[in-house]
Amino acid sequence: MSPGEVLVLNYNYEPINISTLRRAIKLIYLQKAEPVIYKDGRVLRAERVIYRAPSVIKLNYYVKLRYREVPLTKRNILRRDNYTCQYCGTREGPMTVDHVIPKRLGGRDEWANLVCACFRCNNKKGDRTPEEAGMKLLRKPRKPSYFTLLFSTRKIPDERWKEFLFLK
Repeated sequence: MSPGEVLVLNYNYEPINISTLRRAIKLIYLQKAEPVIYKDGRVLRAERVIYRAPSVIKLNYYVKLRYREVPLTKRNILRRDNYTCQYCGTREGPMTVDHVIPKRLGGRDEWANLVCACFRCNNKKGDRTPEEAGMKLLRKPRKPSYFTLLFSTRKIPDERWKEFLFLK
């Protein structure tokens, strides 16, 4: 992540994009956005103007967004679970995707039924439910939001973004 990234919020403070610092300054100059949080001590100088560098900006108008569907893929399941086995908590070794309720019992390929599992736990659980195998999930699987998944493996350049990304 470059230090020039700026979180863009909709008029209702919903995160909608990550922009370049240059684009964010342009939106502020055109009065299409206003800064919410500034980068600490960083300024940008133009011929007649000095701007404090924003870290988060809010648009001055509402943008209706299309719903961003998060595709159900093995990679996204592993990212959602932070490459951590949801049975034992290990991050060691290659990870697989496990059906919490096995397909033979009607378990479907959906966010609420798929979790990241290490090979050892996946083999131990086998074709049984966690209760039948005497295992417990660390947390209940659910569908992630677009931004939650986006930042699950990326470093957030400014910790103050977390309150807007619902990551606190």
